Amino acid sequence: MQTVSVFSAIARRLEGKVALITGGASGIGEYTAKLFTENGAKVMIADIQDDLGQSVCKDLGPSMASYIHCDVTNEAHVQNAVDSTMAQHGKLDIMFNNAGIVDILNPNILDVTQSDFEEVVKVNLVGPFLGTKHAARVMIPAQQGSIITTASICSIIGGIGTHAYTSSKHGVLGLTRNTAVELGKYGIRVNCVSPHLVPTPLTRKANVDDETISKVNSSLKGAWCRKEDVANAALFLASDASKFITGHNLIVDGGFTIMNQGFCMFE
Repeated sequence: MQTVSVFSAIARRLEGKVALITGGASGIGEYTAKLFTENGAKVMIADIQDDLGQSVCKDLGPSMASYIHCDVTNEAHVQNAVDSTMAQHGKLDIMFNNAGIVDILNPNILDVTQSDFEEVVKVNLVGPFLGTKHAARVMIPAQQGSIITTASICSIIGGIGTHAYTSSKHGVLGLTRNTAVELGKYGIRVNCVSPHLVPTPLTRKANVDDETISKVNSSLKGAWCRKEDVANAALFLASDASKFITGHNLIVDGGFTIMNQGFCMFE
């Protein structure tokens, strides 16, 4: 009986926990919401895609998932999402700042408008700032919590994404490290997960198709990043399995960022 109990605990790593996931109506966020509930968490999905978000909640079941409309660039929306989670569940254990956008690939800085640049930074960086701020507001009294943000391999290298996207993801890493230092004294862990290109509705909107993604190099033959890889990384950072990990950037890239793409002696 004891062995069964141990394996059961491992299988449901978020038993009794409550998570708020922004951008949870599709792509990585949707898959993560499903994975979190499978592991015992109650999930609040926050998104601007109302029909998709409600559909995901219906699939997961009303006892496990709820939906709230939330534009992550609007502080009142983010505050309301956190407060609604607290009102419904009485606590917030996990904040997953996952909402983000990808701009159309344009490598020429002379062609990038200020408004285009600011739009990407507002969603990808200001959004996680607001999510982290309001999660911390309710986690500090509880003296515990895990805050996770979806970054990108563009958080540590250049030349892969646009100027706006790369700048926003570098900013996410800085925000993660700075808030990890501040919030650690309250028992709150702050980390980010940095995936390679993942085939999602978001990347397709940016004209990046599955075939293009499958051709991107990694050091793992025949493997490319999928949304379940990112969701499993988020699950690890959300769970007690990572209880002594904070300020960390968990890179999910098949070894892409450790290679010099222009020269590799092992080719």
